[in-house]
Amino acid sequence: MAVGLSVRERSIKRVFDLCVSIPGLIVVSPLIVVAWVAATIDTRANGFYVQRRIGRNGRSFPLFKIRSMRIDSSISTTVTTGQDKRITKVGTILRKTKLDELPQLANVVLGHMSLVGPRPDVAGFADKLQGDDRVILTLRPGITGPASLAFRDEEELLAAQDNPEQYNRDVIWPRKIEINRDYLARWTLTRDFQIIVRTLIGEKT
Repeated sequence: MAVGLSVRERSIKRVFDLCVSIPGLIVVSPLIVVAWVAATIDTRANGFYVQRRIGRNGRSFPLFKIRSMRIDSSISTTVTTGQDKRITKVGTILRKTKLDELPQLANVVLGHMSLVGPRPDVAGFADKLQGDDRVILTLRPGITGPASLAFRDEEELLAAQDNPEQYNRDVIWPRKIEINRDYLARWTLTRDFQIIVRTLIGEKT
């Protein structure tokens, strides 16, 4: 039977998250404000975007982001490709530089997320995990993680598919489960640090 991190490991991971995310949030707060203003002007909507995502133990939480897409109620898909017409010019820059993810440092401080872990999904994915795969839900979702590095070009990959939603569900999602289970089984604080560095320099796994 698959098991999660020990109490000691969870405590170490949480302390590391707080020691990095609190000063990090203070340092990047001016950048978040600039990105918010630019996104507000570009999308003509509130530059801050809040979406319910699935977190630890399958519970939903409000994920904070900088808005990078125009609101279009006629589009219902939860899969975003690199060719999505809703993405604005400013949004393209925000997404490529990952600046749209900076507000999630607040999610880390609040305990919704970790710096490193499985990316939080909308309902219909993580909350539907079965059997030993549900061990992934013992982790707080991360701002980055091994699966994020492996699929750094996910939007471009999806854009090349005839049916992006099916490819995401049948190919990418199962592979992410494998990667995240391996991450949990071999977790170390050193590996978390390495994943953060690789994310910052744009390196894949």
